[in-house]
Amino acid sequence: MKVISVFNNKGGVGKTTLTYHLAHALAESGKKILMIDADPQCNLTIYSLDQDTVHDIWEAEDEFIDQGFESTKAKVGSIRFSVLNSRTRSLHYLLKPTEEGTGELEYLPPPRQITNNLDIIPGRLTLHLYEEKIASRWTDAYRGEPLAIRTITKIRSLAEQYSKEYNYDYVIVDTSPSLGSLNKVIISTVDGFFVPASPDLFSLYGIRNIGKALTSWKDEFEIIYKLISLEKRHNFPERFVTFLGYTIYNAKKYSGYNNKWDLAHAHLNYAHQIPATIRANIAPDLREHLSDELLSSPIGATLVMHSHNTFPSMAQHYHNPMWKVPGLPNIEPEHLNTLRGASQRYLETKDSYIAFGQDLLSRIDLLGK
Repeated sequence: MKVISVFNNKGGVGKTTLTYHLAHALAESGKKILMIDADPQCNLTIYSLDQDTVHDIWEAEDEFIDQGFESTKAKVGSIRFSVLNSRTRSLHYLLKPTEEGTGELEYLPPPRQITNNLDIIPGRLTLHLYEEKIASRWTDAYRGEPLAIRTITKIRSLAEQYSKEYNYDYVIVDTSPSLGSLNKVIISTVDGFFVPASPDLFSLYGIRNIGKALTSWKDEFEIIYKLISLEKRHNFPERFVTFLGYTIYNAKKYSGYNNKWDLAHAHLNYAHQIPATIRANIAPDLREHLSDELLSSPIGATLVMHSHNTFPSMAQHYHNPMWKVPGLPNIEPEHLNTLRGASQRYLETKDSYIAFGQDLLSRIDLLGK
């Protein structure tokens, strides 16, 4: 099992759209996938589940989040708690005992099945409260304080626990475009991440910011690891996160320009600067498994490079990947004409994302070598 993340310090690059469709493509390729929505904005949850389902999940656990986990557990009684815990719960609910410093859950609530081979642990808007605990307990981790170690490794631990119980091949953690405490512990403890980038100045600066943050985070984690006892080190992954590469995503296509990526000249110029920006800012030891050719080439080449226009919004509206939308039985009348003229292009996205996923997996396979 590998835990991966799609991460960029710059928002608006289609990160959640890519994460959602990548997960579906891998699932349709026969891999068993768990998505964890660790973005406090819950975009992956909104993409995956209808509003009524999200409301039901959140409402049932509101008191545990707002009034306190252990006190509410005692108040509702063991039977009601067992019923609640036998249904899908949000990531924040799973983290709440750690946030409060109480005992762990005796058994894990089931993830929500999206489709065959694909499940999700939904997000929750209150996840920022857990981030505050990460920040306040960070210095205690240097002293090996058990609750602090548990706090900074808990999301990784949950990924491993769920994988052991449900036999996932890959866990994909969705994150916010932030370099705060929550993403520090997520990105530092996943096995690998890649960057979706727009061909513009802002993505170049985003990569620079990520590189600086990774250097700082790695130093901090290495110090903690050296200071804590051997018995506590098992909470951490065997190595710090590895950079898997980048992909150019959601770029506007300009056919007629004489270049292999069909980008406008200004965009092509920025796209060509991405590998050099990576080399200059992401430490060599985090990308040592990537050859110069792999580092210079976007994951999937042009497979998912260009904008899908309104396709992603339709996918989100119907809570299905783009290639499944034309065949859905519940298409609303106002969307019929739009789909009728573009159904083939919707269907073609499937092969692109599956091939993209296979290219990504070939890079993940290098982590074990």
